[in-house]
This record gives sequence, C-alpha cells and structure tokens, in this order.
Amino acid sequence: MLEMIHDIQIGNYKLGLLQSVEIHKSVDLLADTAVIVVPGVVYNQSLDIEDKVKTGDAVRIAFGYDDSVIVEFEGFLQRIDTDDSSLTFNCEDGMFLMRKPVADRELKNTTVKAIAEYLLEAPSNSPSGGGFTLNCTYDITYEKFVIKNANAFDVLQKLQDDTKANIYMNGNELNIHPAYVEKGGDVYYDFALNIESSDLKYRSTDDRKFEVAVEGIGLDGKRKTVTVGTTGGEKRTVKVFNVMDDAALKKRGEEELKYLSYDGYEGSITGWLVPYAEPTFSAHIHDREYEYKTGSYYVVSVTTTFSESGGARKVELGRKVSN
Repeated sequence: MLEMIHDIQIGNYKLGLLQSVEIHKSVDLLADTAVIVVPGVVYNQSLDIEDKVKTGDAVRIAFGYDDSVIVEFEGFLQRIDTDDSSLTFNCEDGMFLMRKPVADRELKNTTVKAIAEYLLEAPSNSPSGGGFTLNCTYDITYEKFVIKNANAFDVLQKLQDDTKANIYMNGNELNIHPAYVEKGGDVYYDFALNIESSDLKYRSTDDRKFEVAVEGIGLDGKRKTVTVGTTGGEKRTVKVFNVMDDAALKKRGEEELKYLSYDGYEGSITGWLVPYAEPTFSAHIHDREYEYKTGSYYVVSVTTTFSESGGARKVELGRKVSN
C-alpha cells in the first residue's frame, strides 16, 4: 500500500499534522490558490501555529506517494481562519505580490501590453518595488483605459475580464497570452485504467452554435457592438466597459467562441495524484468502447486534494485540440 507523504513549509515553520490540502489552478482565474487545514488542538493542547507564521510568508507545498513527492504549489500566505477545531491557511501564488496600489492614470490609444508595463514600473509604482518582467503576446488595443483607486491585481483582473486572456505569474514574470495558445505538458487518461470518475458529456458542433455580441463604449459615449459566430445560434453577450476599437472587440468575441464551440467532451474527470496535470496541459483521453470519442483536450483547471483518505485530481476539460 502506498504511503501518503507531505512536506509543507510556511515561512520558517514546517507543518507536521495535517487534515487536508486543496489546490486550485485555472486559466480563467488570475491566481492559483491553496487551502491548508490543520487541527487546532491536539491531545487537548492548542498548537499555537498562528504565533509562528504571518501574512505574506512564503508557502511551499509538496506531497505525493512514498518517494514520489513533488512540489504542487508555491506562493504566499494570504490569511488565517480559525475555529474551535482547526486552523485554515489561505494561500495565493505570485499574484499575491500584485495586491499593491498603483498610481491613478488615464491611458489613451493604449494596449494590454502597455497597461501591464505601467503596472510593473519601478520603483514606486510597482508591487514590491519592482524586479518584475513581462511576457505579453496579447495585442488587443483600447481607445481609453482608466486606472483609479486600484491595485495592480484589480487592473489585471479587469484586463482578464475584458479580453479572456490567460494571465498569471511565473516566478517574477507576469505572463499575458491569448486563450488556448500556450502549450504545457501532456497527460494521458484511459477510462479503463486511471479515471476514477467523470461527469463528461459528448457534444458536437451542431449542438454548439453560438452568436456572440461584444458590446463596448466609444470615446464619444456611444455604444457599439461587434457580432461574431453563427447567425441564429445561441446568443451570448459580452460587455466591455473599457473602450476598445472594432478589431479588438471582434478578437474578444473570437476568444469567447474558442471556449464555446467544438466537437468533443465537456466536463471533468477525476483521477489520482498520478498522473500529474495542470492548466494548459493537453489531456489525451482514450475511450476503448467508443473510439470516435478518443481525443486530446485543453486542460482549463485542476483541483488537487490531499488528506489521510487519499489524493485526487479533478481535471476540467476545455476545447478539443486534436483527435
């Protein structure tokens, strides 16, 4: 029988006893998060961990089976929740460093890249005084973008809401890329071998006809709409409250269609800690009973849990990337 092993460090404190860990990673969210739960009382004595760690401490989480322990999460302690029986440590990845105020500014005829560069300007305007780099391959433009009473995290959240971009931190590098462009690793699943459960449904493009209207407001205050997709299809509306030109509005609609229309599965599968998977991976799914359903899918989110009862990964599939 495989032994469950964990190695969790918060600041200078190494956790011993553990109830559970849940790690959530998604291309649709700015920050990866981790929730660590430990018993607050052992043998009728309080553990007093709260006195040994503080908000902003570095967090490193590794776990696995026997000697196969890998680092699952690195980030920072955001807050501690307590009750009578447990302590909960809420953690966030490198996006935690973006929760610092930035100076108000109005940018005209600007781009996503230029806005991100402004957020990272050093030293006074940049989170943690600078030291960040930018990797941006997204070229959507704005006629006007206003930053007021906001921190860098808020602005990046607005950019992601507007553009559907994949925005994340990799160490001290801020990354901004179009959806489904980045290619991570590969993970292989077989319904007969390593899928414990699933809620998958197989859909065809005939079931996925969409007409997406993207609404924006011009500098003259007038509302403008650009529509993409299949005329007469299921209607979806995306509202962009910072102004974009028509080309940018069209691109935003096309990004939305990437999520909506494809042949293949939708839903999620749940397996164990092995094989490893994370967002941007290609999940190759083999169905021996229905070979036509076999294909590769873009992984959009992964929720990993670990406790005395075992470890599991719930993998949410996005669009099909190949047969």
